[in-house]
Amino acid sequence: MRIKAIRSYCRDLALTKPYTIAYQTISTVENVFLEIELANGIVGVGAANPSPEVVGESTDQALQNLQSEWIFRLIGHDIRLYNILLDDASQQFPNAPGTLAALDIALHDAFCQFLGIPVVAFYGQKIQSLPTSVTIGIMDVANTLIEADTYYEQGFRVLKIKTGLNVSEDIERILKLRERFPHSLTIRVDANQGYSLTELDVFLKATSAAQIELIEQPLRVGTELELLGLPNNIRRLLAADESLKNPEAALKLAQHPQPFGIFNIKLMKCGGIRSALAIATIARSATISLFWGCNDESRISITAALHAAFACANTRYIDLDGSLDLAEDVVSGGFVLENGVMRPIGEAGLGLRRLT
Repeated sequence: MRIKAIRSYCRDLALTKPYTIAYQTISTVENVFLEIELANGIVGVGAANPSPEVVGESTDQALQNLQSEWIFRLIGHDIRLYNILLDDASQQFPNAPGTLAALDIALHDAFCQFLGIPVVAFYGQKIQSLPTSVTIGIMDVANTLIEADTYYEQGFRVLKIKTGLNVSEDIERILKLRERFPHSLTIRVDANQGYSLTELDVFLKATSAAQIELIEQPLRVGTELELLGLPNNIRRLLAADESLKNPEAALKLAQHPQPFGIFNIKLMKCGGIRSALAIATIARSATISLFWGCNDESRISITAALHAAFACANTRYIDLDGSLDLAEDVVSGGFVLENGVMRPIGEAGLGLRRLT
C-alpha cells in the first residue's frame, strides 16, 4: 500500500493551568502534527513537542523539516517498508528527534491500521494497564497540598512532584505531602537537574522516611559520574531523564557501575517508537527498569508512548499525563484513563479519531 499524501502543521495548545519546573514556567504548548495518507484512505497521524532546552530542536524547526522537499519524496513509497523509510529519515535528520518522532508515530499508526492491529500488538503486548503519575509543579506547600487533594479526589494515586529550586522548600513539601497521605499515595520526585550532589544528599536524608518511589535526573547532564559515590540501593531509585537522549547514551549509562537504576524514555528525546524500543532492549539486558515520560503533548504521541511502554516487559512506571491538562487537542481516543490507570483502547494503529 503506497503513501498518497503527507500533511503537516503546528498548533498552539493552551494548558488549563500553567505550571513551574526548575528552569521555566509553562502556560501554552506548541505541537507539530503530521498526517500520512495511504492510497486506500487510511490516515496515520503523528505529533511532536520537542524540548529545545533538552534536545536542541524546536517545534518550528520540526515543522520546517516535515515540510521539506525530502519528506514529500516519501509519497509513492510502500508503507510496509516503514523501517527503511525511518532509516533514511534518521540519516537525513540526525539531530532532530521531534521530527523523527512525528514521522515515526505517523508511519506506525498508518502501517498498523493497514494491518488491522494495534501498534502494541504488532510488537507484542506485555502489559495490560498501569497507573500513571500526574505532575505537580513547583509551588508552595499549601498549593501543593491543594493540588494533591484535587488529584486524589479524581482517582489518581501516584503523584510526581517537581523540585530543584530550593532544597529546603522541596523537603518541606514532600514531608507535608506524606503527612497528608500516610499510606494511600505513591510519591515520585523530578528535580530536573536542579540539585548539586550535596543538595541531593541533604534531600535524601531529610526525606528518607517519606517513601519516595524514585527521583528523576537530580544532577545536571554531564555530572552523572558523581552519582557513583552514592550507595547502590539509592542509585537504583534514580532515573536518567535529560541524560538519556538516545540508544547511544543508553549504552553508556548501562555500563557498570551504573549511575541510574531507571531509564526515563521519552519519544520526544529519542525520536519515536523504534528508537525507544532500542533503548528498552539495552535497559533490559542491563537489568534497568523503564519509566516512560513525556512533555506537554497531544494525545497522539502520548498514546504512541503508551503502546511502546506496554510492549516492554521491563516497564515499571509510566508518567504519561502530558495531554491531560490540554484545553484542546486534534484527536480523541487512543487510551482509556480510569482512576489514574491507563490502557490502550485496543483498536488498529493507535486507535485515534481525528477531530474536525
